[in-house]
Amino acid sequence: MPTALDVPADMLIRKVAERLKEFEQIKPPAWAYFVKTGVHKERPPEDPDWWYIRAASILRKLYKSSEPIGIETFRTIYGGRVNRGSAPEHFVKAGGGIIRKILQQLEAAGLVRKIPGKGRVLTPEGRSLLDKVAKEVMNELLKLYPELERYA
Repeated sequence: MPTALDVPADMLIRKVAERLKEFEQIKPPAWAYFVKTGVHKERPPEDPDWWYIRAASILRKLYKSSEPIGIETFRTIYGGRVNRGSAPEHFVKAGGGIIRKILQQLEAAGLVRKIPGKGRVLTPEGRSLLDKVAKEVMNELLKLYPELERYA
């Protein structure tokens, strides 16, 4: 059975984002369509589903990690280079409010669990969701590319 690490990340994240729309606990706040995701961005995201895509990406990062991940680590993961005009670019972290709110919603949905003082980990329900979606993605890939059968 394929895992979330055996399928292309972009396909998995898109499918998981579609699934996350079904959870009533996971909804973008009213301000989500007007904020930038960090200081290094010039404009807010253009994709209307960016909230669900970021939540799915966070779930995949938690799936990959064997240890709890905190908000500061996620801020570093989603950070980028800030354009400072004629001065050299520097790395800056992403905004923490968006990540914090998404993690709280994933906790309310039962997909993530908080470990005090350490960070968040994926619950068995979250792992199961990612594995089910990975199986669907692999089945789609096998329909398109039958030669991948030996890797399934």
